[in-house]
Amino acid sequence: MDKYDVRKQFKELYAPRTRDFEVVTVPPFQYLMVDGQGNPGTAPAYAAALEALYSVSYAVKFASKNAGRDYAVGPLEGLWTADDPRAFTARDKDSWKWTMMVPQPGWIGSNEMQAGVAKAAAKGIPGLDALRLETLDEGLSVQILHLGSYDDEGPVLHRLHSEFMPAHGYGFAGPHHEIYLSDPRKVAPEKLRTILRQPVRLL
Repeated sequence: MDKYDVRKQFKELYAPRTRDFEVVTVPPFQYLMVDGQGNPGTAPAYAAALEALYSVSYAVKFASKNAGRDYAVGPLEGLWTADDPRAFTARDKDSWKWTMMVPQPGWIGSNEMQAGVAKAAAKGIPGLDALRLETLDEGLSVQILHLGSYDDEGPVLHRLHSEFMPAHGYGFAGPHHEIYLSDPRKVAPEKLRTILRQPVRLL
């Protein structure tokens, strides 16, 4: 059996262009999620959330592989909100609320997830009780591939919110969604590849 990879299975959603916004229809995806708030660069809760997500995701992946269904662990993704939407273009990171998540294949269920949590708990990984398995159905969305530092996203988001969406009659239909295709621990800021996605609805 071929190794499942969400990025290859849904290439049109994980390989957008860098120059133009693209309108796509995103099907329901299952994610392992955890919520939090604060600056992702400094908040201890953010680092703990990522450790819990990856520990369980890899435990579940290896158990599935041993059972005969292998897959590549998907990229880290994040949903971002703020009480004042201007906090994103202003980069007021302390006020950001986030849901960090890793996509899971459809055959992974609560039993597999609970087994993965148990394995991570045996290694002393904290914050596991905050994890949940949930399906996200975004539907109609606009996205673009951003090349560069996370802090340089502001102008792109401003163009999306203030120009592209109004020009096409779109309103917001869900939180700002980011998909991280690069590891910031290994890639220089100016070379980071991040998909910026916004669920929308026709007004």
